[in-house]
Amino acid sequence: MSSYEAELVIERREFAADGVLALTLRHPLGEELPVWEPGAHIDVVLGAGLERQYSLCGDPADRGAWRIAVLREPDGRGGSSYVHGHLGVGDQVRVRGPRNHFALAPAPRYRFVAGGIGITPILPMLAAAQAAGAEWTLLYGGRTRDSMAFTEELERYGGRVRVAPQDECGLLDLDPVLTGVPEGTLVYCCGPGPLLDAVEARCPAGLLRVERFQPKAQERGGDGEFEVELARSGRTLTVPADVSVLDTVRGAGVEVLFSCTEGTCGTCETDVLEGTPDHRDSVLTDEEREAGETMLICVSRCLGKRLVLDL
Repeated sequence: MSSYEAELVIERREFAADGVLALTLRHPLGEELPVWEPGAHIDVVLGAGLERQYSLCGDPADRGAWRIAVLREPDGRGGSSYVHGHLGVGDQVRVRGPRNHFALAPAPRYRFVAGGIGITPILPMLAAAQAAGAEWTLLYGGRTRDSMAFTEELERYGGRVRVAPQDECGLLDLDPVLTGVPEGTLVYCCGPGPLLDAVEARCPAGLLRVERFQPKAQERGGDGEFEVELARSGRTLTVPADVSVLDTVRGAGVEVLFSCTEGTCGTCETDVLEGTPDHRDSVLTDEEREAGETMLICVSRCLGKRLVLDL
């Protein structure tokens, strides 16, 4: 996990589509920014208790600038409205990261599916797949063509990309893309929950990588209290039934990185030294959950009476 944190200045502010604002960020002193790979996101601290995660959608080879794109959501929790209404060229914002729970694994073939603002982590993946000489296609949906960001940038890929606005084409036709994919193909999908659910229903788990902007409904274990031992701090705490591990740890004065508190960003991922986590996040893969070596302490709990964490 990157520990980079800095104040960056907004160098460019432009609309990538109706309701989608793209911001280019640079260090005010011209310093190089940390290396990142496709799928990575950063935390952006917006003040007044607002902190949001945005995928990096520029060129990973450009160490001088980071680009993010923010969809205005009038019914959201306030982050996008703040970005659209208050941030301009020359303003500074505090960022942390980058982190990556949606990394592009090597493969001979890819199927990419994006919905709406879900194009942002996918965009640099396309360039990486192209540079690697992999076979790939992108199916990209949205409400209207004007609402779909970066369509002009996608034109350079020609027939590999299908742009399918809902008002012109209806709901995305996933079956031709996901049925009978050749062995060795990886499927990457990002977008609204119903799209991800539809893709998951058509794709074997081992081939699929998804990133969610909203928490996925999870099967829950018990909500009883349990103990958590903090190996590095030498403390044992009781986690009440109605309090998260994160809040319990912070309430005891132990510092830990966190951000979304919804199990979607991965910032609070913590190593598990003993015990079995009750995973309730929307980040870890099935294999990572089964291994039980880490957990997201903002939402996940314990399938027993005790956990030992590397805190």
